[in-house]
Amino acid sequence: MAPSAMSRNTNWTKSLSEARPVPYWLDDPGKPHPEPALTGAETCDLLVVGGGYSGLWTALIAKERDPQRDVVLLEGREAGWAASGRNGGFCAASLTHGLSNGLTRWPDEIHKLEELGARNLDEIESAVARYSLDCEFERTGEIDVATEPHQAEELHDWYGELESKGLADGTEFLDAEAVREQVDSPTFLAGLYDSRGVAMLNPAKLAWGLKRACLGLGVRVYEHTPALALKPYGAGMAVRTPYGSVRARRVALGTNIFPNLVKRVRSYTVPVYDYALMTEPLSADQLASIGWKNRQGLGDSANQFHYFRLSADNRILWGGYDAIYPYGGRVRAEYDDRPETYAKLAEHFFTCFPQLEGLGFSHAWGGAIDTCSRFSAFFGTAHQGKVAYAAGFTGLGVGATRFGADVMLDLLAGERTERTELEMVRKKPLPFPPEPFAWTGIALTKWSLAHADAHGGRRNLWLKTMDKLGLGFDS
Repeated sequence: MAPSAMSRNTNWTKSLSEARPVPYWLDDPGKPHPEPALTGAETCDLLVVGGGYSGLWTALIAKERDPQRDVVLLEGREAGWAASGRNGGFCAASLTHGLSNGLTRWPDEIHKLEELGARNLDEIESAVARYSLDCEFERTGEIDVATEPHQAEELHDWYGELESKGLADGTEFLDAEAVREQVDSPTFLAGLYDSRGVAMLNPAKLAWGLKRACLGLGVRVYEHTPALALKPYGAGMAVRTPYGSVRARRVALGTNIFPNLVKRVRSYTVPVYDYALMTEPLSADQLASIGWKNRQGLGDSANQFHYFRLSADNRILWGGYDAIYPYGGRVRAEYDDRPETYAKLAEHFFTCFPQLEGLGFSHAWGGAIDTCSRFSAFFGTAHQGKVAYAAGFTGLGVGATRFGADVMLDLLAGERTERTELEMVRKKPLPFPPEPFAWTGIALTKWSLAHADAHGGRRNLWLKTMDKLGLGFDS
């Protein structure tokens, strides 16, 4: 390594010297105390399993639909401790992991999916106001930025395609000068600005606020109460817990990446670990050096992409790029910390914002994303319609989990709605194969995506084959 490169690497590493290996959002002295664990037997109309966004929205909306419905929610640890409290805080309207994915998979439904997604984001904003959820909600929009010439061309062409399909409302193409007027990085060559479809928020405070709202509506919440087994019981279902049990007429499963109580669903998701850094608060001069006056969320256009945003106290969250699949699909706490990825992210951060050299990172963390082969949520029922599930949100669950909650409640009610009639809801993705095939396929896909990034975006034979099978990821 050349001395200059070694010096730069030392600077990147020094920026991590005081980074705490815990999620910034959860490292909050104001976090609520957990509710007591369940001991003994409970009965209810609706049992919700999982205290992340999926379960919390389901319990809340169930009570909004029918205030007399008796609802119990079980959480294995504490509400919001997993993906719901570890993500970047991008709350997107998209239900399909972006328009490109939606157009590829459901071209005939894309306008309806976009309409439902926009409505869902509006309803999240309304709930934030209605329940006084102090979650730092900001309807800022998001900019996809190009950092390579081929990405700038692709963004321009994509904007033209959106216009031709009537899907460009609220979207603006930005050339290099225009995008750098929004956020100043020497690496930015173009941007696509969606001014309406994304909000920023504090993800842990959203989860904690939803829990408080559920309790206020009479939901009985039990934390540190994992659901161990699910089986039919009379006309309903029974769930066993370490110190008790719950009998319920209907059950909604919002456990996402954790093992589903309906075992046949487990092969549809794999855990992919994502990592993020949070800087110290920027000074006024540091913030002025990069602009960012409109506080939009940002993401670059590479296959191995970064996402980044400002927090309420003007820190920069910088995440993404590495997506790590552990062999066997295991979910373990030890995977939440990965120093080699933190070093890589720090290097990329200062390449993007060299004017912030000397800024330190206060927090570094990771967590598992529930990924499915079509990169957007899937839904279903079990036990003659008495159990419903939603999973596979693949990183855009902050907003889409609320839509998933509505779908689960529709399915449990046996109702035909505009949601349940969607092909996206009626059909499932392809399951992942057993090991070693899952690990080999995911590793080859990751290598191919990195190769495409390094060679002008050209997709190799493996990626083209995955595209034809409906398993490709088109960023």
